[in-house]
Amino acid sequence: MNWTAFIENSLYMLALLNPASKVMFLATYEPSLSVKQIRELAWKSSLAALLILIVLAGAGEIVLSKVFRVELYSLKITGGMVLFMIGWLAVREGRFVNRKENADHSTVAKEVDFTDLSLVPLAAPLIAGPGTIAASISGTAEYGWLFMAFSLTAAIAVNFIIMLFSGSINRFLTKLHLQGPLIRLTGLIIAAVAVQMVIAGIKECKLF
Repeated sequence: MNWTAFIENSLYMLALLNPASKVMFLATYEPSLSVKQIRELAWKSSLAALLILIVLAGAGEIVLSKVFRVELYSLKITGGMVLFMIGWLAVREGRFVNRKENADHSTVAKEVDFTDLSLVPLAAPLIAGPGTIAASISGTAEYGWLFMAFSLTAAIAVNFIIMLFSGSINRFLTKLHLQGPLIRLTGLIIAAVAVQMVIAGIKECKLF
């Protein structure tokens, strides 16, 4: 195994996973989550997302091209556009997730099934989103499925550890007034990665 390529690809996947968005989602979720609930959500969502990404990394290109007649470059362009919207929301408003509001602009706190929450929106689309799915499939085409399986496992493991400490991380950032700037900086990086993904897709479809 090319360890340099493995580390670079794992870090790239970690950037697409965007741990900051999971930290903010868990730390600011209403009603507030206990440490035990965060721990349970973290491992359930991480395991589900890992399975989704590994399966799609192996079979995604075949399913897309043979069943849906969708080329990989189309997925890169679309995934990049969706990822850019997430990054743009973070840069513009300082948050990764839209919150539903009442007419008086107060945030709606909805009771959500605890099991469902670990799958939607945490496992998908927050962890296994359009960007990570597109990168997993294209990575398999370049490096092979086993390489991507290990790379995804490493990236999601780091993301899982960060999720476990989401409450402490959020309190630390809030105390230093760094939460907003960090979200916007992360959003800028995500938007840049998204643009690069779109450019790569356009190059592959040979429009230029």
